[in-house]
Amino acid sequence: MGTVRTVLGGRGLLESPRWHGDRLYVSDWSSGEVLAVDLAGRPEVVARVASLPLCTAWDPDDRLVLVDSPAGRLLRREPDGTLARHAELGRPGWNDIVIDGRGNAYVNRVGFDMMSGAEFRPGSVALVGRDGAVRDVADDIAFPNGMAVTADNATLIVADSYRNELVAFDMADDGALSGRRVWAGLGDAAPDGICVDAEGAVWYADVPHQRCVRVAEGGRVIRTVEVDRGCFACVLGGPGGTTLFITAATWRGVPEMVPAGTGRLLAVEVDVPGAGWP
Repeated sequence: MGTVRTVLGGRGLLESPRWHGDRLYVSDWSSGEVLAVDLAGRPEVVARVASLPLCTAWDPDDRLVLVDSPAGRLLRREPDGTLARHAELGRPGWNDIVIDGRGNAYVNRVGFDMMSGAEFRPGSVALVGRDGAVRDVADDIAFPNGMAVTADNATLIVADSYRNELVAFDMADDGALSGRRVWAGLGDAAPDGICVDAEGAVWYADVPHQRCVRVAEGGRVIRTVEVDRGCFACVLGGPGGTTLFITAATWRGVPEMVPAGTGRLLAVEVDVPGAGWP
């Protein structure tokens, strides 16, 4: 079993870890910053967007795409560091994003405003096609959170935090979804950010249980990594793809959420490398 180490500390609500090139990209929702962090823990601010949530993905053209949730749009980071409009989503409230190997972007949306105490409504997933067109492709996901695409571009997996399950869909070449099914029931776990590995297992982060868990299809638990604070998301990366990066922080619930300075980027070595997206 690997030892969990701290790569970066003293941050706010860290989310959306993405390994790209030789660095880990992560969003600090508290400060509205996207950071690129090297393996020595040295951070560089690469984008600033006043958005909560603030999730990211890399497209096949090596461009960083960011979710500007309040404005209901996707932004694209240009080579000179400026942010350009990538797509109009048309309404606020967006959460996570994953872009598959074809360039199709899946963005999910929570159906109600948690901060205002609004009446609960289930969420949905929208597809932003390569032509920029936006259309809904899945609905009735109680609280859509992390998403991942398998390495063969065949399956989209979505974490439904409120129903305590991972939901899977078959993916067509044009991005359409079909064949909805429960990929894994997770008992009382509340899955947040997820990633897929080369054996087809999924790692999910669990805030209330302060852990990341690797599960097989059907829900069999293969490995658990426990930490001392809520785990919000995880991704596999590093030189061999076998470092599990975890974003974690002390969770106080709505509206306080995360006390300043408790956010950490953690890392632990695992046996199976990452695959697919993110």
